[in-house]
Amino acid sequence: MRTTLRDVARLAGVSPKTVSNVVNGYLHVRAETRVRVEEAIVALNYRPNLSARNLRLGRTGVIALAVPELDVPYFAELARHLVAAADALGWTVLVDQTDGVRERERQVIGGIRDQLIDGLVLSPLALTAADLAERTDATPMVLLGERIHRGPADHVLIDNVAAARDATAHLLGLGRTRVAAIGAQRSAAGVTARMRLRGYRSALTAAGIGYDERLVAPTPQFHRAEGAAAMAELLDAGARPDAVFCFNDLLALGALRTLAERGLGVPDDIAVIGFDDIEDGRFSVPTLSTISPDKRQIAGCAVDLLHRQLRTGAAGRADADGGPQEVYADYRLIARESTGASTPPVRSVQAAQAAQAVQTVQTVQAAQAVRSVQPGRALPSGSSSPSDPSTSAVSPVPPAVPGTPSI
Repeated sequence: MRTTLRDVARLAGVSPKTVSNVVNGYLHVRAETRVRVEEAIVALNYRPNLSARNLRLGRTGVIALAVPELDVPYFAELARHLVAAADALGWTVLVDQTDGVRERERQVIGGIRDQLIDGLVLSPLALTAADLAERTDATPMVLLGERIHRGPADHVLIDNVAAARDATAHLLGLGRTRVAAIGAQRSAAGVTARMRLRGYRSALTAAGIGYDERLVAPTPQFHRAEGAAAMAELLDAGARPDAVFCFNDLLALGALRTLAERGLGVPDDIAVIGFDDIEDGRFSVPTLSTISPDKRQIAGCAVDLLHRQLRTGAAGRADADGGPQEVYADYRLIARESTGASTPPVRSVQAAQAAQAVQTVQTVQAAQAVRSVQPGRALPSGSSSPSDPSTSAVSPVPPAVPGTPSI
């Protein structure tokens, strides 16, 4: 026989209405009562009728995730984590691809699917603050990434300037003095690239090394082919770096290909570090050192912010009484073979992920990320971000990212 809401209420010693309040995530239930109800739900293996609940609340139980490119591993891995976080709330995720085109992103925020979804998580590349200001759709929304700082919507990102500074400092710490950068972009959409270039320059300044534009290779996109071509251009121009910071892992994988074709050793001749910690980097030869954003935490925070917006009815803001939240997720530096760290053989993806979990420097449990928006790191609208342009160009490196070797 199917367990009913009344069965849960009887075991927990509360009214059916209280059980309903817990299931629907209402905030006014006392903590001890909530625990009792949740324990009864687990004990009886109760499964709420989500269709009935959504119909009653006027919701679909579906949220959307819109990203620029699904064939970029970072976004695919992020989508996997977001689907898992949404599933914990009984939500289904509709995944959309914008190709980073402004008009497509405008359509997404304009309510093109407002009859289908309860909320939107968007990683924009071309959208502007003016586009958001003109938005009339009331669907709850959370932004991801570096585009549109301190806008009208809740926002989850990492400190790209600090992370890029750490990556460059890692190379400098190996005794390398001619550190190149691959991935600079001059387009208006290249906010991420500009932040990572700023971090790169900051690390050089801190080390007393002058900025040499000949060591900076722009790329139109962050793909393998562009990384391979940029590495070839640096070598053909006679720049001959002894280390390279690539602004994402795909660029780094392309650079590794060119270096192998030219007969140059990594890291003996040229050390290489990337950014994003995609799975391919754990299996490349050599394995790729990288900056690893906490994708699980980013996804969990985004889903939690949407959940809060749905509970408070404040579209775009989890805090109905305050401004939009800007949440900085954790990252860590992983040193692998491409910068001289020894990497044990990887027997399976699960083994690699388990080893990473053990050596995580900045640990944040997935459940914690879903329940709360990283206490102490959520910045109200108008606050300075960790790498606000108004602050000093050389700011302290976060102490919890030492670049511990791992796989």
